[in-house]
Amino acid sequence: MEYLENRELSWIKFNERVLEEAMDSSTPVLERISFSAIYQSNLDEFFMVRVGALTDRNKEMPNKRDAKSDMTYSQQLDAIFTRVRRLQPDVEKAYNDNMAELEKHGFEHVNFKTATKEEISFLELYFKREIKPFISGTVVNDDLPFPFLKNKEQYVIVQLGAKKNNTIGLIPVSHENSERIIKLGNGGKRYILEEEVVLHFAHLMFKNYKAVDRALIRVTRNAAIIASGRGAEFRDRMEELVAKRKKLGAVRLEISDEFSRESLDYLCRRLKLKNVRVFTSRIPLDLSFLFALQDMDSDPELHYIKRQPRKPACLSDSKPVFAQVKSKDILLSYPFESMNLSFIRLLQESANDPKVVSIKITLYRLARNSKVIDALCTAAENGKEVFVMIELRARFDEANNIEWSKHLQKAGVKVIYGPKEFKAHSKLLLIKRKAQGDSYDYVTQVGTGNYNEKTSAIYTDLMLLTADRAIAEDAESVFNCLENGTFVESTNKLLVSPLVLKPKVLEMMDEQIEIQKNGGKGYIAAKVNSLNDLDIINKIVEASQAGVKTDLVIRGICCLIPGVEGYTENVTVRSIVGRFLEHSRIFIFGTENNNQKMYIGSADYMSRNTERRVEVAAPIEDEKLKKRIREMFRILMHDNVKARIMQNDGTYAKVTQNDNEPLSSQEYFYEEAYAKLEKKQKKQEVLAKNVEKASAKKTAKPKAEKSKAVKTRTSRKKKIDE
Repeated sequence: MEYLENRELSWIKFNERVLEEAMDSSTPVLERISFSAIYQSNLDEFFMVRVGALTDRNKEMPNKRDAKSDMTYSQQLDAIFTRVRRLQPDVEKAYNDNMAELEKHGFEHVNFKTATKEEISFLELYFKREIKPFISGTVVNDDLPFPFLKNKEQYVIVQLGAKKNNTIGLIPVSHENSERIIKLGNGGKRYILEEEVVLHFAHLMFKNYKAVDRALIRVTRNAAIIASGRGAEFRDRMEELVAKRKKLGAVRLEISDEFSRESLDYLCRRLKLKNVRVFTSRIPLDLSFLFALQDMDSDPELHYIKRQPRKPACLSDSKPVFAQVKSKDILLSYPFESMNLSFIRLLQESANDPKVVSIKITLYRLARNSKVIDALCTAAENGKEVFVMIELRARFDEANNIEWSKHLQKAGVKVIYGPKEFKAHSKLLLIKRKAQGDSYDYVTQVGTGNYNEKTSAIYTDLMLLTADRAIAEDAESVFNCLENGTFVESTNKLLVSPLVLKPKVLEMMDEQIEIQKNGGKGYIAAKVNSLNDLDIINKIVEASQAGVKTDLVIRGICCLIPGVEGYTENVTVRSIVGRFLEHSRIFIFGTENNNQKMYIGSADYMSRNTERRVEVAAPIEDEKLKKRIREMFRILMHDNVKARIMQNDGTYAKVTQNDNEPLSSQEYFYEEAYAKLEKKQKKQEVLAKNVEKASAKKTAKPKAEKSKAVKTRTSRKKKIDE
């Protein structure tokens, strides 16, 4: 259908938007270069996971076609390789332009043509003393075994002897104690990369051969592993699979420069790679070193304005978080508000609260030094029932989660691994606390992002804390089903996949269609990371054809093309790519004045989330919180700095500012967090002064004088309202 886009090609468009950030001159240059590294990291994972999976499926089902684009797996792979290759000139231009700008600030990436004689002598000595003793060159030909090339590691390849001779040398670039950035002066801002030194002196590794040609290479390997299971033996199986993944087949070969055609063909044969999967790059093959450059210069001109997550203004220091949630629902917004001063605080208080009976939580991705784990272990050691569902199949975090599961078990935590065939991706916490008599109070937390202190400072996410009994009952059902290996079939309020969430979403979309058909004003809105669920797409198309306005904020994959005549004329799609990774998920059904329903949760509108994972979304029922989320969505829809709007041909165009004042939604939300806290602090100061005056006079307590509203973003809000 003309309104549908292939998933893989849509993802490449998303990564192109990331690359655009590396070319945006309004972004400070040391931040700009990080987007080049992010683009490459994204692409690495895409090849490892998606291209790896497509490669496997092409072998098993070569004639099967994609439901959205009618392309076979082979055609999808060819289209991927073509699109990625076409983007490479932009990748190289972004890198070269940014490095040229950095030179004005004292940065200099030296090569052997620009190095001084003294530096070359130093580098030769450095190679002989610090590198050569720890690496080895391997000679390869038809009579010798081919060495295993590690995933994403760099190697020097050397053509040995005559060009028609199938003898090559391979040298691993790095070793355990190596420093990739070799500093030559100016506080490390004048530097050369380790791989460039190994490449230059590679001939010294093969004394009995003549080095005819040389280049750097980097192999990307398939990382698509499929695992199912539940019990203790499943963890052992996962450890085996994670180890096995390191040795899966190559799916891409990157090479630094032109190289002997015959030797390159020979290398591809030994790697079992077709030449179409070879990509040439004239910039460093691994751009991760760019992150390290950011720490070499603290000039504010080169960095984003420093931002620190604020203490949530909605929380008081004087009462435990649990008690505050009993009084009212609380909505937290990251990275603008601090996870440590809110959610982690709740866990730590609960771990040490003698009245807390149990803590149940689902874990997907965790920080390296996780305070969440520490709090759960403390709770178990204090005699509380602690129940943890940890997902061992969280891609690229499998090894970490395996180790965390062992750590938790040693502390006395009950650990399970979720359904046999489905991942548990939900962000769910349930705390049970003794109340009066035989009764109990509950606090349930439902979030859009992981319980990860590190990513909470760079991902935008939402978290609801509620004492709602019906929601607590639903959460208890989720945990019971996770333990039993079954799925929730009905709920009071929560939306739980794989059985409840999608039918309810489609039902609420149908309600909006009926409202529109009956002369009312139907409305559908969503903020998700990706959209590819065909049932949801078709329902959005049906809604659009009925006249229902649908606003979608989708950071990444979007398989629905808006503005297509007869199908999606009433649909808008925008993507925001900026300083922080947009990660929150919001579902809105209906207008503000027409029984509007609103949810936040862990699920994207992707079939994997709606049909093959355990996901949880919670309703926002408190009117103040609904108003806050409406305002958030309104700001997102008016972002004219980092937003792109999808056109009816599937391309994306940056939003133009025209005469409007620049509005970056991410910066706006940070200003809002600062303003709320400042307003609260001023109010507390006024109250404290009044109490002090009253105490001094020993008279009746005067009424607390109203604090003046903090002037923040007023002019912009007026313009948006207009």
